[in-house]
Amino acid sequence: MAKLKIAVIFGGKSNEHDISLISAVHVIQSISSSKYDVVTIGITKKGHWFRFIGDLEQISSGEWEKHPDNVPCILSPDPLHKGFIMLERDGEAVNLKVDCVFPVLHGRNGEDGTIQGLLELAEMPYVGCDLISSAMCMDKDITHTILEANGIRTAEWIRILRNEVDERLEDKCQQMEQRLGYPMFVKPCNCGSSVGISKASNREELVKGIMLAFVHDKKVIVEKAITGREVECAVMGNGKPFASDVGEIKSACEFYDYDAKYNDLGSQTIIPADIPKEAREKIRETALRAYHALGCEGLARTDFFLSDEGEVILNEINTMPGHTSISMYPKLMENIGIPYEEQEDRLIRLALERAGVDYE
Repeated sequence: MAKLKIAVIFGGKSNEHDISLISAVHVIQSISSSKYDVVTIGITKKGHWFRFIGDLEQISSGEWEKHPDNVPCILSPDPLHKGFIMLERDGEAVNLKVDCVFPVLHGRNGEDGTIQGLLELAEMPYVGCDLISSAMCMDKDITHTILEANGIRTAEWIRILRNEVDERLEDKCQQMEQRLGYPMFVKPCNCGSSVGISKASNREELVKGIMLAFVHDKKVIVEKAITGREVECAVMGNGKPFASDVGEIKSACEFYDYDAKYNDLGSQTIIPADIPKEAREKIRETALRAYHALGCEGLARTDFFLSDEGEVILNEINTMPGHTSISMYPKLMENIGIPYEEQEDRLIRLALERAGVDYE
């Protein structure tokens, strides 16, 4: 059987661009070369698309953008093209057909339904959650609303819109103080990897945190702080998904922000989490319920708090979780006996299955 051609897309205009590069290298290295041919497509921070044919080390370092053999490349929304249009140096447009797309893009334009919508227009099989599910999981306000409607506990929260800053900031802050109490966490609604998040212990820090969050998004949520342990669970599958065991985050910082996730070597991941068996099973069950409630497919990482009182509180769902050497999703799946190569193979096959493609 001829090998399938898989396009791995990396980079993007997101503030998680650099993490996407590292994740993409892990994914490319983990895809079986005996089953698949990999095509690498990079998107610069300015949004320019290129077909890249250099070494993997150049991707993780960011040097890929300077490669002399880069060719402008766009994903065609026309289903007839089945992939990309490359613009060769002589001006010729060449159709680069692929069988499946693996969009290793984190954050905005990668996990919010944007790239998924383009892929659906193109009728291309792709790894991960669909447009609607991605958009719902990316928006923390909507995620909270849907989970609450499905009886899944989340931190208490209040939303604030940008136009309310000038007109109602004082009233909103009073509402937050009365309903949530200090400390609170202030978060942009549509940013991943803890970007733009801050902790507020008084009114001055609350206002400062709100203004910081609005740098990254037009909608902000403020959550009641949860005292407890940070744990995560990986989920894989379409109609019949399964959940991994639970891993625990030991952050080197006050909370697990961007630096703690990717830059601070003092942060630790413990698999399986050293928590009671009953709590682990409750987290796994809740992860699957949330996955179904939000219509997830392919993969997702569900992040929880286990409160000091033993309550399971869902924090957020990541539809294209990190795949770096320290990332929890691939490590959790590896811990239950699914090595990296098999993980990528399963994800690709789930994408083809959803698209109704016979890959045998």
